[in-house]
Amino acid sequence: MANIQRSGAYKTGSVLRYVVLGVGAVFFLLPFYLVLRNGLSTEADITSPTWKLFPSSLQWHNITDLFKDPAVPMARSLLNSLVIAVVQTVGVLVISGLAGYGLARIPFRYANAVFYFIVATLLIPAAVTFVPSFVLVSSLGWVSTLRGLIIPGLFQAFATFLFRQYFLNFPRELEEAAQLDGTAYWGTFWRIVVPNSTGFIAAIGTITFIGSWNAFLWPLVIAPDQNSWTVQIALSTFLTAQTIDLPQLFIAAGIAILPLVIMFVFLQRWIVEGVERSGISE
Repeated sequence: MANIQRSGAYKTGSVLRYVVLGVGAVFFLLPFYLVLRNGLSTEADITSPTWKLFPSSLQWHNITDLFKDPAVPMARSLLNSLVIAVVQTVGVLVISGLAGYGLARIPFRYANAVFYFIVATLLIPAAVTFVPSFVLVSSLGWVSTLRGLIIPGLFQAFATFLFRQYFLNFPRELEEAAQLDGTAYWGTFWRIVVPNSTGFIAAIGTITFIGSWNAFLWPLVIAPDQNSWTVQIALSTFLTAQTIDLPQLFIAAGIAILPLVIMFVFLQRWIVEGVERSGISE
């Protein structure tokens, strides 16, 4: 009897979990549905007082019209955002990863002082450093260039902090085995630490990529030329004080989030592994 009761309670609990997960999935997918539905609708369908689950007719030409619009270089903006996000992500992973590993493992006199200085920069509001950064980039002649958009974001103090804290807990036995074979810190980092930290690196890379892709204020100021627009700047042109092009805005938003969805699909296994195992493979 007790076994039957436990089995019934287990089944009830499983059903409740699936119900909760199903409701959560619906709420999670709802914004994607709204973006897709409105992006393939007409202005009248979007603003109609009577809501329809699907538009009266799917306006697939909204996609082609988006890329044919001479006022908004959407294709160029997507390419710029992709280049900026990829280069900044790789730069942050390499530079902040090496900095975090050096602070965690290489003994030198001022290691703690450097670490505290890096952490202290996190307390400075971004608005305080915005104007000096712009003046510096402008003096270098990097306005409306990819260099001005990419180079200031190649190092992140928060990523360095996370890498340092992670490497402090990395098993020393793995590194000591490599060092006994005569491998220096540089070789140990690339041959031992990095291959056993793919989950953590994927998680940091995902956060960095999303932040770079969604950046708006810095590209808005540093890239006034259309040829250097990012996708977020292109999106903002559909929403002005004079006009709001709702179908184009929604379909452009859907295309803008597509690379993030694809990236998550390909990296989700490593991200989950990083959460479950803290990046250490068994």
